[in-house]
Amino acid sequence: MKKLTIPKSVVQEMMKNDFFSQWLGIEVMDVTEGTCKLKMRIKKDMLNGFGIAHGGIAFALADSALAFAANSRNKKSLVLDANISFLAPVKEHDQLYATATEVNITNRTGIYNISVTNQDDKLIAVFKGIVFRKSENWFPDQE
Repeated sequence: MKKLTIPKSVVQEMMKNDFFSQWLGIEVMDVTEGTCKLKMRIKKDMLNGFGIAHGGIAFALADSALAFAANSRNKKSLVLDANISFLAPVKEHDQLYATATEVNITNRTGIYNISVTNQDDKLIAVFKGIVFRKSENWFPDQE
């Protein structure tokens, strides 16, 4: 396996058992070491009593982008802390995009910023996540 294929291979492996991301309809648009871009469409069963998307939907999309970006370097990584600020409402049929960017990485932790935008490139939410990087690799034979 070439180094350039590790991020995609890791995300493929993660998605096999990520039934929640599958249920959300998340599609991986791009993944490289330390970054990830996802997209998904808002369905009626994602709306709350106000007729807008439940905040947990944008959070879940951003959390998946965080997970894929953090694990893309072949180190199994788990979230330690995450927070989100909601900036605009999301409606049924909106297309959301989550873009995760690595801010800082050490042997044990990583910090990521995730922006969530809609089909009009309007910023919907900003998310920050901190992960713990385990010593275990997704693909032990690859460094």
